[in-house]
Amino acid sequence: MSTKHESIVCGLIGSGIQASLTPSMHEQEGQAQGFRYVYKKIDLDPLGLGAGDLPELLTAAKRMGYSGLNITFPCKQAIVPLLDELSDEARALNAVNTVVIRDGRTIGHNTDCSGFAEGFRRGLPDVKMDKVVQLGSGGAGAAVAHAVLSLGAKQLTVFDIDPSRAAELAASLCERFGAGRCIAGTDLAAAMAETDGLVHCTPTGMAKLPGLPLPEELIDGRIWVAEIVYFPLETELLRVARAKGCRTLDGGGMAVFQAVGAFRHFTGLEPDAERMRAHFLSMVGSKR
Repeated sequence: MSTKHESIVCGLIGSGIQASLTPSMHEQEGQAQGFRYVYKKIDLDPLGLGAGDLPELLTAAKRMGYSGLNITFPCKQAIVPLLDELSDEARALNAVNTVVIRDGRTIGHNTDCSGFAEGFRRGLPDVKMDKVVQLGSGGAGAAVAHAVLSLGAKQLTVFDIDPSRAAELAASLCERFGAGRCIAGTDLAAAMAETDGLVHCTPTGMAKLPGLPLPEELIDGRIWVAEIVYFPLETELLRVARAKGCRTLDGGGMAVFQAVGAFRHFTGLEPDAERMRAHFLSMVGSKR
């Protein structure tokens, strides 16, 4: 599919997104492909808004001629019932990070799942995945959990500050991947003692929420650690894990490849993934 544009307007809705590099990745790729691409940050925090204001924001985007919206924390699940249509993956995940607006209708997609999977295949291509522990089962966590099982994890144990949310995600994953493939964890120390790897899917470690998402003593040098936070790229979790000898994966791959997928949905054009990745790395380097 190839669609030529003179200009296109899209946006990102979420809380605390001023440091997001997604807008620049989209705009630079649009410029490289020869059209004007305006990508706006719609940060709920300075606007005094929350997930409850999503209906109004969707209406405004449609009226203002937006081609699409990316959706991030804390709105990836709250947006789902407001949309006219969902892709099969978004429906299975019950989480949307990409909304395409066409002829007044809104179609929800999820590029977090494929984005994490592509980054993982490139960054940790040969790791053992018999048992994997995941922290966080929100909108991004649901997508990543699907990706981890699709990548071959035999059993995924999910922990969340809301145990019922972890249990709900585990049940839905077992329906899709088979009984016992995912369980809601109750004893983090015991699970970490047996795991091959750790996937982190909570906001802890972001610039505005520094720190570790679990006790440092539970991180063993024999495991691999994958992060989805990308600002900063070197989170406290990755720093500690590397110091202990763990193989690690930062959140940059997921950030880039979810944007690659979203660009494709918004524009109908095929993005240059390596060009977008190079631009991302240049921006990360300039912020260190």
